[in-house]
Amino acid sequence: MAMFGFPHWQLKSTSTESGVVAPDERLPFAQTAVMGVQHAVAMFGATVLMPILMGLDPNLSILMSGIGTLLFFFITGGRVPSYLGSSAAFVGVVIAATGFNGQGINPNISIALGGIIACGLVYTVIGLVVMKIGTRWIERLMPPVVTGAVVMAIGLNLAQMAARLSQ
Repeated sequence: MAMFGFPHWQLKSTSTESGVVAPDERLPFAQTAVMGVQHAVAMFGATVLMPILMGLDPNLSILMSGIGTLLFFFITGGRVPSYLGSSAAFVGVVIAATGFNGQGINPNISIALGGIIACGLVYTVIGLVVMKIGTRWIERLMPPVVTGAVVMAIGLNLAQMAARLSQ
């Protein structure tokens, strides 16, 4: 029975040989704690790195990630375990638009903020279209070979800045 609309997970049965955890199961506390620490370490790097690369305050990023994650959790009724953190999508654009060199706070961030807000509005419209007509058109427009190449290009572009900041 779900309490307040949230699902009630059963402890994963240890009698089965399968390593798969069903959607209505949960791991024992010790395993959950270890996986939670691993998840926190993995997400923390991006949550702090992306604002630093754009010259923003990482504290604000962590605060907004927490608020966004809690909102998402309550909106989905706890059925989708997801963390909403910083995205690398705007890093290249912000650096190009502001001429930021990666040191300190970005003095020209106001130049990029209008573009970020406009992108957010476009993202909202696309989300509404996807809700209305589905995702098949996205899968045809951007097959895995395209999305994989984009993710790789983002990583390669960020590697230069990471190497420069590490020295």
